[in-house]
This record gives sequence, structure tokens and C-alpha cells, in this order.
Amino acid sequence: MSGDASEKNKEVYVQDTESLAPAPPLGGGLHRQLKNRHIAMISIGGVIGTGLFVGTGGSLANGGPLGLFLGYLTMGTIVFSVMISLGEMVAFLPIPGGHIKLAERFINRAFSFAMGWNYWYNWTIVAPAELSAAAILVNYWHPNVSDAVWVAICIVVVLTINMLGAGAYGEAEFIFASIKVLTITGLIILGIILDLGGGPDHDRIGFRYWKNPGPFVQYDGIAGAKGRFLGWWAVLSQAAFSFIGTEIVAIAAGEAKNPRRNLPRAIRRVYIRILLFYIGGTFVIGLLVPSNDPSLVLESGTAASPFVIAMQNAGIKVLPSIINACLLSSAWSAASSDLYTSSRALYGLAVSGNAPRIFLKTTKSGLPVVSVLFCALFTLLAFMAVSSGAGNVFKWFSDMTAVTGLMTWFGISVTYLRFYKGLRVQGIDRTSLPYYTRLQPFAAWYACISTFIICLFNGWNVFLKGQWNTATFITSYLPFILSPILFGGAYLYYGKPPVRASEMDFKSDLAQIAAEEVDDPPPRNRMEAFWQWLVRVAFF
Repeated sequence: MSGDASEKNKEVYVQDTESLAPAPPLGGGLHRQLKNRHIAMISIGGVIGTGLFVGTGGSLANGGPLGLFLGYLTMGTIVFSVMISLGEMVAFLPIPGGHIKLAERFINRAFSFAMGWNYWYNWTIVAPAELSAAAILVNYWHPNVSDAVWVAICIVVVLTINMLGAGAYGEAEFIFASIKVLTITGLIILGIILDLGGGPDHDRIGFRYWKNPGPFVQYDGIAGAKGRFLGWWAVLSQAAFSFIGTEIVAIAAGEAKNPRRNLPRAIRRVYIRILLFYIGGTFVIGLLVPSNDPSLVLESGTAASPFVIAMQNAGIKVLPSIINACLLSSAWSAASSDLYTSSRALYGLAVSGNAPRIFLKTTKSGLPVVSVLFCALFTLLAFMAVSSGAGNVFKWFSDMTAVTGLMTWFGISVTYLRFYKGLRVQGIDRTSLPYYTRLQPFAAWYACISTFIICLFNGWNVFLKGQWNTATFITSYLPFILSPILFGGAYLYYGKPPVRASEMDFKSDLAQIAAEEVDDPPPRNRMEAFWQWLVRVAFF
């Protein structure tokens, strides 16, 4: 399915020609501080977040156990298609700005402008969503304490991690992601044990909840296949929110050591993570919790994830609190990644000249300090949870970020199709690239069409009789409408048509990238050797 560059062709594209004239950084620019193990855990940590731990409850209530499983399976195929498209490009050109800068190189500046600001908006808005999710989780223990307290604490932790630089972020994400991997793996194993009657109540559940209340939910009481289909479709939007973050490795490429070797490794096994963590996790959730459990609905005021609900139902008293603490660390990790990604996206926009040059300001250690502080201001939106209820805020933000995330995936797919055409026209053999797959260009076309259709019908439920909701309509379609407006405005302003396939630049920056490739240092002690072995075996 995929392959690496052969030794024969490995150094074909290392020449440097006239660059695309990016804006010079104000300071030392970004530094490559992220090690192999950091990239490995960032790639997997981006996959596992509060969408899986908390958001799956609403999806189960909307679609039923089989609707939940099929919804996440469908979205998993889309994500896989996006990632192999992205992986081929960023492994070849691991430059600051990631797919935002690549969109300028292979399409035009207007598309990069729209895609970049959409991506920045996505990660700027998803951070408050993760912070409000943290408030939901903490309310499990202290329901009477104001959400503002927990939100403020989380903001301090997240900002501190990001202000310490990419190296500190990589170390923190390595720890957080390790906790998330251990947590979801343990939850899946525990779920299987509980389903087979291994809990304190020795109740063998089996497929009981697939029979009653049933494998599907008749959405909004609509009978027949139509109601079941709508229930499955309702899962897709939440599933998209859960999967957002798989593309973080593209943004991290500009700060990754040995990106042409480490990025393909991280991307090549993404389908294993999708199958194990999301498909396996949603299947177990559907076995353990009935779709009509009132605790699944966030608006009810409960603060439990489906996994915690399952343990409570099984009579396990202490473990739910331990798991909830692990889920809280997951929310912190996700919010930290959100701030990191949004700040680097803003930096990438500034590099392309699509944002004020002040955001290029970096410290001597390579921290884009102005971008980080500016993006951190938007985390204050999470304080909306104080007056509106954390559950509602989480839903509003997740609705918007699901659409912006899908639009980003659409943009990545379009960029890859142009990249693919450029390679063909210029006679460049794809098998000589650091990473390639034989599924192209079909996978990119599938992702492109699927993401557009899901965005178009994302807010369909407000058009059902008696279901009109202005807030839901706005959050579902505002990002979808803004993207073409941004592109159209930028196209008129810049006045540059899409770059011809024969004129695409496949050489700039390659000499510098090749010069920065160095061998990974050997482990200094047994602990480092153990972690290197674990990352290699578990994820590569």
C-alpha cells in the first residue's frame, strides 16, 4: 500500500532554486526541537481526545450502538484518506506552515489564505471546547463549584506549557499522550471484561443493548429506515470533531527533527490507531451503555463519559474517579495541542504574507511568542461555560470546529490533487518520494467529495418539523459559508490564478531540509532505551 524512497532516488530533489519569497522571520525563526518520540506521540495524541472520551455519549444517544460504530467507521476511512494525502506532501516538503504553505505553492495564495484562516479559526475555537470539556469532567467530583475555577486552572496549565517552547510542548505531549494511550487501551480491555460478566455484579451484558433499546435510534421519533439513516448521519458531525487533530503532524513538521524519516513513520500507521482506539472504543461503548441512558445527554447536567457510566452501572466505585482523572489530563493535552497548533498556523499565515508580520516574532529559542499570546486570548471564550452551562458550550464549539475541521480536510485533499497533477506533468516519479501510497489519487477524491457533502448537510436536523434552532443553524453553517467568502475576497485582492502544474515548485527548501537531516542520538540510559523501544514497537 505504501513505500519509502529508494536509495537510488533518495537524493534526487535536494537542489535549491529561487524560493517563493516568504516573509523573513523576526528573530531566529522556528527551531527543530521535536524528536522522533515527540512526533510519534503528537500524531497519536492528536487522534485521542475528549471527543472520544466525552462526545461519544451524544453520538450513542443519537445513533444507537450500531449507528455509532458505523458513523465512526465511515469517518475513519475519510480521515485515513486525508492523512495519506497529507503525509505524501509533508514528508516531501516539511516546511513551517505545513499544508497552509503547501496550498500556496500548489494552488495559489488566495486558497492558502482561506485555508489558513479557516484552520487557525478551527484550532482557536476548539481550545475553548476542550477547556469546557475539562469543566464537565471536573464537575463529576465537584458539581457545586463554579466552572470558572476549573477553566482558569486549565488555561494557566496550557499557557505555561506552550510558553516554554516546542521542546517542552513535545515532552508534555509525550507524557499526556502516553496517559491517553494507556487509558483508552485499559478502558477497551476493561469494557470487554465487563461485557463478559467480569464486573462486581457479574452481569453478562453481551449484545443486550443492541437488542433493547436496539442497534439504531429512530432519530427524532422518525420511523423506518429514514429515522435510522438520520441517526447514523447525526453521528458523523461528532465523529469529525473527535478525529480533528490527526493532521497536527503537518504543522509540527516545521519544528520536527529528521522530518523526512520521522513523519512517514508517524503517518504510515495511522490506520492502526483509527481501528484500535476509535473503532474498537466505539464498539465497546455500544456494548456497555444503552442508547437511552439519560446520562449520555450533556444538557442533563451530568459530567460522566460513557466509560464512566458503564463502570458506575457495573458497580465499580473507585475506578470511575481514576478514569475521570485520566480523561481530565486528556482535556489538558488536547487544549495544549490546540494552542500550539493555532499559534503555528498563525505563524504560517504570517510567513505566507497572509497575516501581520508581527506574528513572525520569535524568541532566540524559536518560540513564536506573539502568536502564542494572541491565540491564548481566545481561550477566555471558555468562560462562557459559567453562564451557559459547560455542556451547551461544548456542543456549540464542537459544532463549529467539526465543520472547520472538515473544510480543512477538504482543502488538504484539493491541495494534494494539485500536487499529484504537478508531479505527473513534470514527470516526477512518486515512488522516489519519502512517502507514497498506491491508493492515490482515488483516496484524495474520496476525501474531497465526502467532506464537502458532510459539511453541506451538517445542520440538516434544524430543518425537521418543529426542530428549528437559530444557534445550531449558525454554528453548523457559518464556517461553511465563510470559507468561500474568504477565498473569493482573497482571489479578487491578489488577482493571481491557480499556478500551472508545469510551473509548480518542487525544489525550493529541499536543500535546507536535506542539510538539517541528522541521525538520532543513541539512548543515554536504560529508560531512554526503553521508551525508544516502546514507541518503535507500539506505533511503528
